[in-house]
Amino acid sequence: MLSLFQKTNSTVANLLKSNLQSTIRGQKKRWVYLFQDIEEAENLYNGDWDKVRLLLGGKGANLAKMYKIGITVPPGYTITTECCNEFLKLGGKFPQGMWDQSNEALRVVEKMTGKKLGDPNYPLLVACRSGAYKSMPGMMDTVLNIGLNDKTAEGLCKISGDPRFVYDSYRRLVQGFGAIVLGLDDEEYEHPLAQYKKKYGFKYDNELQAENWIELTRQFQQITKNISGIEFPQDPIKQYEMSIKAVFNSWNVPRAIQYRKQTGIPDHLGTAVNIVTMVFGNMGEVDSGTGVAFTRNPSNGNKEIFGEFLFNAQGEDVVAGIRNTLPISALNDQLPGCYKQFIQECTKLENYYKEMQDVEFTIEKGKLYFLQTRDAKRTAFARFKTMVDMVEEGLIDKKTAIKRISPSDVDMMLHPQFDPNVLKKAKKQGKLFGKGVAASPGAAVGRVYFNADKCEEMSKDGPVIMCRPFTKPDDVNGMFASKGLFTAEGGATSHAAVVARQFGTPCVVGTGLVIDDEEGVATNGKITIREGDWVSVNGTTGEIFKAKIDTIDVKLEDQKDLLKILGWCDEFCAQKGTRNIKNGPNRGLMVWANADTAEDALRARKYGAQGIGLCRTEHQFLGDRAKYLRTFIMSEDKDDKKKALDKLRELQTKDFEELFIAMTDLPVIIRLLDPPLHEFLPDLLELTREVYELRGKGQKDEEKETLLKQAEQMHESNPMLGLRGVRLVIIKRELVEMQATAIIQGAINAKKKGYNPDPEIMIPLVGHINELKELQPEIDEIAKKLLKKNNTKIDYKIGTMIEIPRACLVSGELTKYAEFFSFGTNDLTQMTFGYSRDDAEGGFLLKYVEDGILPCNPFQSVDQIGVGRLIKMCVDEGRESKPQMDIGVCGEHGGDPKSIKFFSDAGLSYVSCSSLRVPVARLSACQAILD
Repeated sequence: MLSLFQKTNSTVANLLKSNLQSTIRGQKKRWVYLFQDIEEAENLYNGDWDKVRLLLGGKGANLAKMYKIGITVPPGYTITTECCNEFLKLGGKFPQGMWDQSNEALRVVEKMTGKKLGDPNYPLLVACRSGAYKSMPGMMDTVLNIGLNDKTAEGLCKISGDPRFVYDSYRRLVQGFGAIVLGLDDEEYEHPLAQYKKKYGFKYDNELQAENWIELTRQFQQITKNISGIEFPQDPIKQYEMSIKAVFNSWNVPRAIQYRKQTGIPDHLGTAVNIVTMVFGNMGEVDSGTGVAFTRNPSNGNKEIFGEFLFNAQGEDVVAGIRNTLPISALNDQLPGCYKQFIQECTKLENYYKEMQDVEFTIEKGKLYFLQTRDAKRTAFARFKTMVDMVEEGLIDKKTAIKRISPSDVDMMLHPQFDPNVLKKAKKQGKLFGKGVAASPGAAVGRVYFNADKCEEMSKDGPVIMCRPFTKPDDVNGMFASKGLFTAEGGATSHAAVVARQFGTPCVVGTGLVIDDEEGVATNGKITIREGDWVSVNGTTGEIFKAKIDTIDVKLEDQKDLLKILGWCDEFCAQKGTRNIKNGPNRGLMVWANADTAEDALRARKYGAQGIGLCRTEHQFLGDRAKYLRTFIMSEDKDDKKKALDKLRELQTKDFEELFIAMTDLPVIIRLLDPPLHEFLPDLLELTREVYELRGKGQKDEEKETLLKQAEQMHESNPMLGLRGVRLVIIKRELVEMQATAIIQGAINAKKKGYNPDPEIMIPLVGHINELKELQPEIDEIAKKLLKKNNTKIDYKIGTMIEIPRACLVSGELTKYAEFFSFGTNDLTQMTFGYSRDDAEGGFLLKYVEDGILPCNPFQSVDQIGVGRLIKMCVDEGRESKPQMDIGVCGEHGGDPKSIKFFSDAGLSYVSCSSLRVPVARLSACQAILD
């Protein structure tokens, strides 16, 4: 057989390339780049590789780069992302000049291969592949084998001597064209194929012979015509043109839009189109095949080639997972020369990109071709291990490693796992339902459903697990909605595995289970699960249980690579100078934690918190303690009020002593009482109902009557803006004395036991300097008297929480009495927007974000334009009045990576967040200063 690529005279190829350049020079815009034109693209952007990727897409840029460094890739060219955006703006029309440039590029490829599109004697076949700036695995479309028609199929049969290969390829084109270009449901082809195989006793596609594929090709052509009303085009140029348009349009298919939303990829980037000469892995059982591989293990990060291979197959057979694959080592057994070359070129790619690579390759008649390389998607565990290993190998530096970690990677590392003792018990009880390839680690429990839309729908009522024969890109909405998933078919590089690993979703593939997704039933021959049954998926071991198994939290101290990288983050923060004063001038943004108990504080400290930025004292009055506060607020008996207050003082003193012991040597900011008053009052509606029911029966409960009268007097129409925070403690002055005494006495008790307390007292909800003027001297006097009485010296601070927009505007004034500021961004956001958080997030806010009225939920990521402007004004004016002032954030935004970047740029001293978010915040704080 003739080689697919017949080398042509380089002078001729260069001449044709010159023709392309002439075509381009005669037009305003360049839309097309041959792979060998990569240096021209690089020169356009002065070597800025990121901009080259934006222009050519990740796939096109990497194909061109592989060509440049000597990796064998099929000839081809890229139509730019700019062309895609212009195409979409023009309503589906090619921009001026693009078609001419594309056809000239096609002529170059024809001369390089010695073949021509549509020529029955030496037909050129090409693939039309999408390629966005950032990898979107399986989200957009690819059309293979463009150029086949009835005549070229006959010609290719004569050249190859293998009609089975030809018509296998032809039916793939008809199917792909119908599904992708004409928008038909892929099941319209898959179902007849499955029925055909069942009728003739075939299990796998590669068992079908030439006559079978010829029959199916004709059947697929008829299906296309019957459903779409359009004949499958015999004109290769028409196939080529329509495929390019379809790939451009696939940028805006629902699954791609949802994927971008999930991953934060901007909608305006567009996709490139790559026209690549076809190479065929389905040309023989022993010397042709296709595979997907990673230069390191994507599950655990081990330095080993990890991949899968199929003989006599095309690429989608591996990625879709419709055939169970062979390990990459099988290639060494059959084609040792190809395997050796493959290992060498994988090493070359990883050393060049200095990052773990995910490659697709094809072997045609013993010759190896690389079809793609990209930075590999992997589990969070594998990402941390590869980053640490590459630093220790000298491949990258610490800064590069830190920048490559995402906050979600840190979060995923702390995902729960199954209790091993419970797993053992479940196995003994015979609840093990299936076992397959452990594709993405972690534990997931939920009710099982068998299609994507049902998973998405039922996820609103509780956790769901997706079960599929194998996943396709159209399943992505269900994959995002599911806590875990498992499939009957596929391997560790299948679509299900790649997407699950990226999003940290526990996943098991290739279980071999019999799954009827239409009936909603799966069985292993002995045990059956049905739609809605509880199942547990162990993505770490590859096991599925028909049971609801308890999970346990992961211990941070066991995650050695994560701890190492967080340690590097702390090192860089310590080297970076900011306006933080408390811990010295050479200190980046610190990460503190919100904690209300000693137990919370110890956990936060274990996670790396460098202080407590918010202790909410109202949380210490819940449960049985609420009755004491309620008695103090509502009782008219002075003795009862005093007894309640004395008990609260006793309890609070113990609370604070334990907190200071847990956080010895580190600062602890304690906020004075700040609940809306109604939280400690009886429910007015319920109390009213009880009283009136008694009155209706002619009865009267004097205690309840009095309580109702008091509740009515204290009732507020808008309690969030009512008697709370500084207003409450000014009106109920005994609370100031009680809490200030408990804080300082708790610190004194801790000091006497040999610990080093560092208390800071925060007055909440201040909007006017007179509020601080009223309270700060009183708190200061209480502290001084207690310290003098106990002959103890303890440094303490008195500051305020900035939650009211007016406080931001008068921050310079507030520094007369405040020694520190801490932004309560939850309330500051509520009051700046005029939104009630509880009502907004449960009501209109989601639609606002979906419709683009707001770019994001302002309660999740700080509104930098509005709320952020207030914060900057407050920081600048406050520091102008008091340059040595510490200023931090203790609202929920303190744990949000995007907000942390803003807070760092604004010159804040620290962010404080929940203890579980401390590791994420430590990474984000470092990344903020490395940018």
